[in-house]
Amino acid sequence: MTYLWAFLIGGAICAIGQVLIDYTKLTPARILVSFVVAGVVLGGIGVYEYIFDFAGAGASVPLTGFGYNLAKGVREAVDEKGFLGAFTGGLTACAGGIAAALVFGLLMSALFKPKSRG
Repeated sequence: MTYLWAFLIGGAICAIGQVLIDYTKLTPARILVSFVVAGVVLGGIGVYEYIFDFAGAGASVPLTGFGYNLAKGVREAVDEKGFLGAFTGGLTACAGGIAAALVFGLLMSALFKPKSRG
């Protein structure tokens, strides 16, 4: 059942993004930013933690999960370090994912040469 819920919740988050792309004039970049902000807000008020506990990877893999991770990191760092944690907590919590994205992006750009579409 865990896999089913992860698939359904993750799929629902992705379906919301697809509906926003198809039926609004929002650009994909604005939709992606909106998902991160939604994850931060839902994580900040404590709602996304229940979704994360229920759906696991279905809630942590989409961009809303990244926003939740930022909010969680800030909350924990503020509890530990006070006001300074508001500036360091988000990056500390997401450092592994950010580093992986940079390393794999660099690796792919070294291995493959982009071609123009025209």
